[in-house]
Amino acid sequence: METILTINNLDKKFGRVHAVNNVTFDIKKGNVYGILGPNGSGKSTTLGIILNVVNATSGNYSWFGGNMETHDALKKVGAIIERPNFYPYMSAYENLKLVCKIKGAPIEKIDEKLALVDLLDRKDSKFKTFSLGMKQRLAIASALLNDPEILILDEPTNGLDPQGIRQIRDIIRHIASLGTTILLASHLLDEVEKVCTHVVVLRKGVVLYTGTVNGMISNEGFFELQANDNLKLQNILMQHNAVDKIEENEGKLMVYLKAPLEAAELNRHLVGHNIYLNHLVKRQYSLEEQFLQLTSPSK
Repeated sequence: METILTINNLDKKFGRVHAVNNVTFDIKKGNVYGILGPNGSGKSTTLGIILNVVNATSGNYSWFGGNMETHDALKKVGAIIERPNFYPYMSAYENLKLVCKIKGAPIEKIDEKLALVDLLDRKDSKFKTFSLGMKQRLAIASALLNDPEILILDEPTNGLDPQGIRQIRDIIRHIASLGTTILLASHLLDEVEKVCTHVVVLRKGVVLYTGTVNGMISNEGFFELQANDNLKLQNILMQHNAVDKIEENEGKLMVYLKAPLEAAELNRHLVGHNIYLNHLVKRQYSLEEQFLQLTSPSK
């Protein structure tokens, strides 16, 4: 699979603040990547470096296999890293026509991109009349005018209402389905889980996880159990070699695993010790639970 972007040991310090700390990851063509982390984790700084608007302290990155200079490579990149900024008294079409002149993109692309973000019927409306969600969608259309190989978005749903968030998510999915690689930075777990195939988790500039979203949430999971005699149940469970730890919550035992264990196998084991459950549910950790574990200050 073609590599769009390679980042190696990227470092950025602002005085005593280590904003980006030895960050390394690759972006492969055709995937949707999320850089996920709390505010102040280094997401925007990382994007600023690869877009050549922030100078790295050390480390390096290369676009498209390093076969072209950054200036030329960025012509194949579409990016929105700040709030949409267009001329308020010009229409959507007029604003995009100006962008086409700056980017050297054909004007014929304007209607196509406006349709893609569901703004074609508002092409003649002035930018100042647009809602925040519409402004963000126009910015996405603007970033797509040169048919970039990768689209970079920094907090694309920030400040939007639920309807606006859903519209942006649907647009991102659609753009990805057309073959465009996407890299977005977000502190919203739901956003990343619903639109991304891969995730890079940052905390205080340090990469805590890089890989697929499914890989992050796949785990041995845990059981939620209850029996008439929870104390006896707990004692038997602690003797099982797949059990890591047990916690009690509202009369139920949360049984955390360190090795694979299926519900049927566990049930047979307990019946063999004359324990009959009146509640058994096997759960997987959500992306939120995994994220909170990774980014916990105690880690």
